[in-house]
Amino acid sequence: MQPVPSSAPAPDAVPVPPAGATSAGVHLVVRVDRGAVLVVPVDDVTTEPRRAVVDRDGAAPLPDGTRSPLAVGDRVDLAVAGHELHVLAVHARRSVLVRDSAGRTSHEQVLAAGVDVVLVVEHLDPDPDLGRVERLLTLAWRSGARPVVVLTKADAVPDPAGMRHDVAAVAPGVDVHAVSVQEGTGLEPVRDLLAPGVVLVVVGPSGAGKSTLVNALAGAPVMTTSQVRADGRGRHTTTHRELVPLAGGAMLVDTPGIRGVGLVADAGGLAAAFADVAGLAQRCRFADCAHDAEPGCAVLAAVEHGDLPARRLDSWRRLEREAAHHARRADARLAALEHARVRRVQRARRRSPGNPRA
Repeated sequence: MQPVPSSAPAPDAVPVPPAGATSAGVHLVVRVDRGAVLVVPVDDVTTEPRRAVVDRDGAAPLPDGTRSPLAVGDRVDLAVAGHELHVLAVHARRSVLVRDSAGRTSHEQVLAAGVDVVLVVEHLDPDPDLGRVERLLTLAWRSGARPVVVLTKADAVPDPAGMRHDVAAVAPGVDVHAVSVQEGTGLEPVRDLLAPGVVLVVVGPSGAGKSTLVNALAGAPVMTTSQVRADGRGRHTTTHRELVPLAGGAMLVDTPGIRGVGLVADAGGLAAAFADVAGLAQRCRFADCAHDAEPGCAVLAAVEHGDLPARRLDSWRRLEREAAHHARRADARLAALEHARVRRVQRARRRSPGNPRA
């Protein structure tokens, strides 16, 4: 192990490790609880996870110097001092699954990083919520990972194939699988996704059978399950996000149920989730058509002719408004952060020994 520099080149860049600390190499974050992070070496994810100490805010610097709370799937540089591991920095994230924080701030919460496939899990009993599927697909496309829809409890409905067709209609360009864990049917196409090194994340409502699906894919009871109420809703049996190694070298993230949080999307994610609407919009007479009452609107014409369900257009409008609202809040926050950064630089220059005013 090589010695770790004990000084930071700039504020908010790299935290100062304890005296005498040595490099512990690159590790993968496999679990994030409040006040605790568990990690494994990136070259051996099957080893017993170890606890790594993080700063009080639970964050670490990214390559651009900004600080971010750690997330499952992050690759981090560690130092070891005595018997403790310390997180120094987070590597660049090739993909991130994010959502709005539960509060009124413009901060985003990173659910998982380094994800390759997002499994959007929705139940067939009760009937699937198409608007929720659309929302989660927008979230998944925005992440940069590949979305796949998994419809659970296929054994509980008389026509799972027909219901799968209905869901596929709101998921253009996405594979949709109807599965029954109880009967072991429909799981093979999902298992085929579990190639060595692939990281999957599971998102969906409570009661959708996410933990049961995880256990079936893992071939072992790796996640806690509970009874589902008569209305199809279940308790939030997963209270943390955890990266679980699966047979064959794949890894899977299970997340707490998404409960009434705002959408975090960009124009690209929304266009991918609503590729049918985006394609129609390109044929509108006006480039800035809002698809409201403008003449020559191809989107409204498709609704009128029955080619595009009105419910689908209403869903697009709602998510587009939410995404635009978030973008405005994010811009305001970025402007405030840049203003604060400039003020820090100015104060540092005034205090510099070479400054005649110092």
